[in-house]
Amino acid sequence: MRYRFHIRCETCSAEDEEGLDLLDIETARKEAVRGVRSILCDELLRGELDLRGSIDVADESGSIVESIKFEDAIRIVR
Repeated sequence: MRYRFHIRCETCSAEDEEGLDLLDIETARKEAVRGVRSILCDELLRGELDLRGSIDVADESGSIVESIKFEDAIRIVR
């Protein structure tokens, strides 16, 4: 099944036009978490971290089947 990963955040929004063919929703969820972490890594390299965004996972019909909040993709240890 093809899943698309739409980025939603305060400073950006991006629609995934191509998507990825993945086995199931759990695999798509893992891919979305990996995507969030990649975005956050780029932010950290710029010296900032904004956890208010999310990645919406859409199925082939365009329905949002999962939404991964940036804040849920990491664990902060103080």
